Amino acid sequence: MPKVLIADKLSPRAAKLFEERGVEVDVVHGLSEEDLVARMGDYDGLAVRSATKATAAVLEAGARGRLRVVGRAGIGVDNIDVPAATAHGVVVMNTPYGNAVTTAEHAIAMMFALARQLPAADRSTQAGKWEKSKFMGVELSGKTLGVIGCGNIGSIVCDRAHGLRMKVVAYDPFLSPDRAQDLGVEKVELEELLRRADIITLHVPLTDQTRGILDAEAMAKCRKGVLIVNCARGGLVVETDLKAALESGQVGGAALDVFEVEPAKENALFGTPNLICTPHLGASTAEAQENVALQVAEQMSDYLLTGAVTNALNMPSLTAEDAKHLGPYMALADQLGSFAGQLTRTGLKAIRIEYEGHVAGLNTRPLTQAVLVGVLRPMLDSVNMVNAPVLARQRDIAVAETKYERDCDYQTLIRVTLETEKQVRSVAGTLFGGSKPRLVEIKDIQVEAQLGQHMLYLTNHDTPGVIGSVGRILAEAGMNIATFHLGRAEAGGDAICLIELDAEIPPAALAEVRALPQVLRAEPLRF
Repeated sequence: MPKVLIADKLSPRAAKLFEERGVEVDVVHGLSEEDLVARMGDYDGLAVRSATKATAAVLEAGARGRLRVVGRAGIGVDNIDVPAATAHGVVVMNTPYGNAVTTAEHAIAMMFALARQLPAADRSTQAGKWEKSKFMGVELSGKTLGVIGCGNIGSIVCDRAHGLRMKVVAYDPFLSPDRAQDLGVEKVELEELLRRADIITLHVPLTDQTRGILDAEAMAKCRKGVLIVNCARGGLVVETDLKAALESGQVGGAALDVFEVEPAKENALFGTPNLICTPHLGASTAEAQENVALQVAEQMSDYLLTGAVTNALNMPSLTAEDAKHLGPYMALADQLGSFAGQLTRTGLKAIRIEYEGHVAGLNTRPLTQAVLVGVLRPMLDSVNMVNAPVLARQRDIAVAETKYERDCDYQTLIRVTLETEKQVRSVAGTLFGGSKPRLVEIKDIQVEAQLGQHMLYLTNHDTPGVIGSVGRILAEAGMNIATFHLGRAEAGGDAICLIELDAEIPPAALAEVRALPQVLRAEPLRF
């Protein structure tokens, strides 16, 4: 009989559900890392919320024994070392939908608290001051709400804002015009949202693209006195910049449920005027905790008893036989999707995947799912092999798959084409030696490149001196170049450069590369 350890406080119904499904359960809270390492090998599954840390040491100890799955009752998996879990063959699952309403409601509550200065008014009144004239608030009705991110939670916030008679503008590169119309929001670019919004609320994951999305430069573009709400992830708002903006009055008030470092027992923001803070309460309602506890128990039971996979972050929905044959193709599909997705900045309308040669005769459905995961991962939280098609449909992104069982320049070829509101971009790749993914074409330009962890992608005018200038900047920044790949459409036309670096390029060096007159675009990529 499979055995699961519930290491954090979950609804008692979760343990009961495990037992009803035929899974043995131990419930032990407050275990240290050493305790977990000592006992983890005795369990097939580990169920956690946010307190217990599934570290590399814990996962390694579990994998040496029976551990097969870690389930997170909630969305974020910051407390789980997902790469370590993957390396040890441990599936990581989360429950991305169970607390969407609760988090959205908390954001609305924070908006009300800011608009009417409720915490400060409460403290003043209970101190016996009765400062009625001091706490002059503003109505939400008729105000413009700027929503950054219109996924599960953001779309619910939009709906609630309409009920308050607010105008809603939204920034989300993956939000299609049709979906925006369904939500009753006006889709805008980020700069326009900053310029127009009376209140800004964030509902995006923390990624390389969203980290520091509200910094000093962004806040300076806002209306004076703008209100900011963050119930998404710490790190989206640069806290030192927010403090300065609150003190200057550029930002009229801020309500934060999340912080760059948690638990936030000390923070430079604390004590700043017009600041409201809560200790990451977005998902803290009885209903939400019940939902995510039951969902994680159901998902883990299904996997342990039947092999079914739901909301897995690091495992494709494949049979063992398919995995054996499709493994290298899965890696190639994910890299192609990730490459295209990281370069997408405007609304995505369609994804077309073409299979040529040997791959066209295989089961390509998992490969298409892997492409979707790669495309959507840079901007969406908790995207995986299971929910990627659903997320694409929710955003009205058309997905087409075409097979050509014909001869091509390579024995096997996968081409991914993205259609956005502004352009069409394609990237193609193959397998060398039947197992090594390679890019062979970007925007119809032939280029052969192996993708590393840290890459720098350039498009530039094909003129002398570009390579030398870029190399000089990287050298002055102490950046070591691992590989250098070039391609061009024709002499004197557009050219492409892919540079593999040993580490992430520093922001200052990136800005210097972008400032080169020959460079049209420079983007850091991670794989």
